[in-house]
Formats: sequence, structure tokens, C-alpha cells
Amino acid sequence: MEALIPVINKLQDVFNTVGADIIHLPQIAVVGTQSSGKSSVLESLVGRDLLPRGTGIVTRRPLILQLVNVDPGDARKNDDSGREGDEWGKFLHTKNQIFTDFEEIRQEIENETARISGNNKGISDDPIHLKIFSPHVVNLTLVDLPGITKVPVGDQPNDIEVQIKDLILKHISNPNCIILAVTAANTDMATSEALKVAREVDPDGRRTLAVVTKLDLMDAGTDAMDVLMGRVIPVKLGLIGVVNRSQLDINNKKSVADAIRDEHAFLQKKYPSLANRNGTKYLARTLNRLLMHHIRDCLPELKTRINVLAAQYQSLLSSYGEPVEDQSATLLQLITKFATEYCNTIEGTAKYIETAELCGGARICYIFHETFGRTLESVDPLGGLSTIDILTAIRNATGPRPSLFVPEISFELLVKKQVKRLEEPSLRCVELVHEEMQRIIQHCSNYSTQELQRFPKLHEAIVEVVTCLLRKRLPITNEMVHNLVAIELAYINTKHPDFADACGVMNNNIEVCTRNKILSHTYIFLPSASGADMDGAPATGPQGEQDGTGNWRGMLKKGEEAPGSGPGSPLKGVVNLLDVPVPVARKLSSREQRDCEVIERLIKSYFLIVRKNIQDR
Repeated sequence: MEALIPVINKLQDVFNTVGADIIHLPQIAVVGTQSSGKSSVLESLVGRDLLPRGTGIVTRRPLILQLVNVDPGDARKNDDSGREGDEWGKFLHTKNQIFTDFEEIRQEIENETARISGNNKGISDDPIHLKIFSPHVVNLTLVDLPGITKVPVGDQPNDIEVQIKDLILKHISNPNCIILAVTAANTDMATSEALKVAREVDPDGRRTLAVVTKLDLMDAGTDAMDVLMGRVIPVKLGLIGVVNRSQLDINNKKSVADAIRDEHAFLQKKYPSLANRNGTKYLARTLNRLLMHHIRDCLPELKTRINVLAAQYQSLLSSYGEPVEDQSATLLQLITKFATEYCNTIEGTAKYIETAELCGGARICYIFHETFGRTLESVDPLGGLSTIDILTAIRNATGPRPSLFVPEISFELLVKKQVKRLEEPSLRCVELVHEEMQRIIQHCSNYSTQELQRFPKLHEAIVEVVTCLLRKRLPITNEMVHNLVAIELAYINTKHPDFADACGVMNNNIEVCTRNKILSHTYIFLPSASGADMDGAPATGPQGEQDGTGNWRGMLKKGEEAPGSGPGSPLKGVVNLLDVPVPVARKLSSREQRDCEVIERLIKSYFLIVRKNIQDR
């Protein structure tokens, strides 16, 4: 039974070293308000002065105190000073340094507390681990927690009460933790904050032991008989009264051994019937017995839990493979495997293939041939162009002189406008492919090899590098798409073989037009800009004579006169040069309709050629 506590201490050292808190180990947590005597109780159990003392909040970090009983002849030597002694201490954060001077232990606790919590009464949940070896102690594991406070002092935050309470609950919520609730005898037990906090996590009191301190400071004429007998507040593990050293005793360097003797004399005098069940020595034996029995009760569950965790971590350790001997070769091998997996996902030869949706190269192929192809096919070669727009372009291309043939420059202007519309769906296709290549990275991460999962930071670095590389190439790819469209716009290749048929159609139409002119001996002139001839007379023609709509702007109907052209107007028959023609809806002449049809056929033919080129590239 005595060997159980050292075993638990070793387990606690292991978990503290690896920074894990996955198993609730049996321990004793000391809970109480400020200046209730918690530190004095611990010093009495150790038998030496080793804890910081003072007014206000002194314990500002949890102190995990492990007491280890050793044989009297087992002495240890301090490496620095060469001093020997049968009592010594070791801190976890100082590694193998041994302290034989307990004043140095006190100073080290203060320094370590200030290092983490600062010098202004702040608290921290990072514990200090101290192990005391002595032939005068019993095997115990105690956790000294900060005292419960109500009002912040110094630079303490306003919620210091909540912080301390949360810190205490974090430790005593452990179902394998025995709660040592410390309350001063000169206060009302019904108002004990320590018992109140203990009741929150242990309502039945099955793992709560109450300690009543400062029995010698009670008011004259009163005693703690009812409290110690459990008549005021019953506690299942019992109540034990102790007498602490006063501040005057501490200032006078009164030893703990002398204080224990005075305590025994006080109990024999004031509580003779309860003297053998109270006092520091009885408290130490009781805590040792409770802790051993508690460990014994928790041992089967702990053993099962430890075996399960050991098997899990052993399996995880085995999955990581053999130790890395050549780091450079291993690094190159892992990067190569990731690159190979990425390429295989694109090629469709990956080990793990999705069955729920398309991914990798199959999805990229779908984007190119289905999504992008259908989008380009949905683009109307003549979308956004009306007959009036085409006719306006033809008129603008002829300049001031009427033209017998359809000007080529009008075709180039119009077809460039239509080809430009292919740029937006092409950029969208690039964006979709980029998104899919990003998804391939995630796919490779989900199904990466065990070797790569062994190095999570390397895995993250590889993913980040590949993601950044794809992000950098996206603007360059977009620029290439802009250049491809710009190349098509820079030179309209009317000598393209696929464009020959369209040119033949246009030439045939021109020949037919010329032949009709010769046969009819009629000259067909394009309407003038002002809708009148040089003499100011309205343009005439077969269509114009019928409905007056044969000119570009549209003639006034018969019988109507333009404003300012009445019989008495001085502007009668005069053309206003500032009157710019505005296209209006009207019926086109046969030549205008024929010219528009030729341009539409040419635009459609060349647009299909460019669309095929862009889709293939």
C-alpha cells in the first residue's frame, strides 16, 4: 500500500513532463480563503518553513507538492554548494538541481511565481512542481491553490474572484481528487467559502475533508467542540482541528517542531477528549491513509485507462515508422511523393479515387469541354448587333463619298467588337480550373501517406507552398488569355481557309449586284448624309417616292414640312449642316439589306473561326 503513492507521483511527473492532462490522478487539493492558514497547514505537514508568507494573496500559482518519505541515512549532496542533508527538495523546472536549504526553496517559489504571474498580485494556472524528500514526512501529493478572494488589489483584474474560483474548480472537479477544505476557527463555519466551493463539485461530501485552523484564536468563552464533533456541518471524511503558528512565532523563528509540541499541549488542555483525533500529526496520518485508500479504489480504472492509452499511443508511434536518419533524403522523398500524388490525381491514376463527384483531371476536362464549350456555343456571334448598327458602321466606313461596294473596314470594326466578347468566358474558365487545382491539394491532403502525416508542419508547409504557387500563376494565366484575345483582335486574317467560303458568298453577291445595275441601267446611290441632294431636293428613288423613307434619317411624310420651311420662311430649301443624321427605325432598301446580310455572314463566319481557335488553345 505504501508503494502506491510513489507510483502515482511518477505518473504525475510523466504527465507533467509531456504536458498532458488526459488522466485524472488521485491527489489532495487544499482550498480556503486568503489567510485561512493553508500554507501553515502544509508547512506543518512538511515540518519545515518553505512557503512564501505575508499579507494579502501570497499563493498566486498552484503548487503541486509531493512529499516522499526516505530513509534517514539516504543523504543527498547539492551540486553547487556541496552541502549535505537528510532533507532536500527538487523543482521540475530546474531539472536535476537539488535544494537542501529550504530558504532557497522559498525564494525559488517566489521567483518562479513572479516570472509567470508578475509582481502585482496577478495569478496564473501554470503550476509549480516541488518534490520534498525527507524521513520526517509521509507519502503525500498536495496541491496548494490560491486563496479565495473577493476584492481585487494592486493590478489584479476586476474579475479576480471569478478567475480564482475557476482555477480552484479546475483542480477539484477531478473525481479522483480529495478536497482539503481549510477554514479558520474564528469564523462562522456556515459562511465557509471553502466548504461552499467543495459542495459545488462534491455535494455528498464523499471526498471532502475539513480542517479547522487557528483553534487558539477563538473568542474567550467559546470553543470549537460542536464544530469538531461534526454537529454544525457534517463532513463524511471528518473534521480535524489544528493550531497554526502566529505571525509573532514566525518572526521569532519558532520551529515547526516546537509549534507541533505546543499544539499537542493546547489540544490536551482545551479538548482532551478529542486530542488524539486532532492535530497536525493526526492530519498527516489521515491524509496518507485517505490518499492510499483513494488510490486503491481508483487503481483498477487507472490501470485500464493507462493500458488503453498506452496501446493507442504505441500504435500511433508504430505508424510513424522508423527514426529518420537522413533528414535531407526523407524531406526530398516526402515532397516527391506529394508531387507524384498530385500529378496522379490529375492524370486519373491516383490510389484513392472519388466516387461521389468528379475531381482532379476529370473535372478539369469537364470544365474545358462541357462548361467552357457550352458557354462559348451560347455566345451569339451577332449578339448586341442590330441591323441599324451594321448599317451605321458601313456608312461611317464610307466617309464622305458614296461607295459601290461594302467597305472592308466596317467588317473589321464589327467583328473585333464581337470577338472581344469571348474574353470574359475564357477568364471564367481559368478561374474554375484554378479552383479545381486548389481542391486537388485538399484531396491529396486527405489521402496523404502516413509518412507525410508524421510531419504535420512539413505537410502544412507543402500545402502552403503549392497554394501560393497556384495563386502566383493565376494572374500570369489571365494575362495569357488577354494576349490570346488581343492577338485575334490585332490582325483579322481574311485569308484563313475556313473564311474562303464566306468571302465567296460576298463576291457572288457583289457580282449579282453589279449585273443588276448593268441590266437596269440604274445607278444606286447610298443616301446622302442630310437626306437631300446638292440642290436641296429630296432624294428620290423607287422606295423614297412611295413612302418618303428611303433616306438614312427618314423622310417626312408627304404633305408634311420641316419646321421653319413654310412658305414665308427664309430657310425654305436650305439644309442645316448641324443637323446630324440619327438612325431611326425604317424599312431598308434592297441594297442596304443586302449589304447588312453580307456583313452578318462575314462576322458569323469569322467569329466561329476565332471561337474555335480560342477553345483549342
